[in-house]
Amino acid sequence: MRRTDRLFDLIQLLRDGRLHKASNLAEKMEVSVRTIYRDMDTLVASGIPVEGERGVGYILRAPVFMPPMALTQIELEALHLGAALVRQTADPELQEAAERMLSKVDRAMPEPMFGGIDGFGKEIFAAPEVAASFAQMPIIRRAIRERQVLMIDYTRLDGRQSRRRIRPLQMEYWGRAWTCTAWCETREDFRVFRVDHINEALLAGQIFDEEPEKSLLEYLQRFEAP
Repeated sequence: MRRTDRLFDLIQLLRDGRLHKASNLAEKMEVSVRTIYRDMDTLVASGIPVEGERGVGYILRAPVFMPPMALTQIELEALHLGAALVRQTADPELQEAAERMLSKVDRAMPEPMFGGIDGFGKEIFAAPEVAASFAQMPIIRRAIRERQVLMIDYTRLDGRQSRRRIRPLQMEYWGRAWTCTAWCETREDFRVFRVDHINEALLAGQIFDEEPEKSLLEYLQRFEAP
């Protein structure tokens, strides 16, 4: 296979938005891991938004282009209100993303329909438990997105300390707190953790594969009402 063809095929593999280990890519492309390292360096140098490092994996950070759409007044109000909630109840990375998104929407309108997001955010107040979650939210979101195992130091509701190895599956917002649903490798079962009770979260350096019996779908099916 010509190198240009291999580089094209690598981009197609990375377009799923998941983290790929160099060893897995090498197996699929039938080349050495060293060759994959060189190819990734070439893609990055060419301006392709590939992120990652040797020994961890690679992921394609491609922008998402949406087709043109017409939004009604009430739909725009819902969009602004949702972004206002994100500004008050999510970590700084998501807050900045919400502001950038609304800025793009407002610039695309013939004339501003609102006085900005602040008009919708003044009566939204984040509970202390929500603010306490901000420190760990970025790494948890990254671990969910990239299917990375996390090591967490956790304070249980009864005050006891615990160290867990988890596969984070989803984050949930309950109005006064964020939680993280995960497969706990330490307990070999599903667990829901209060994010504001996670004292520290570290990437374990391991990617977990999708296993049906340990998936979010299995969790939802197990606990749904009969």
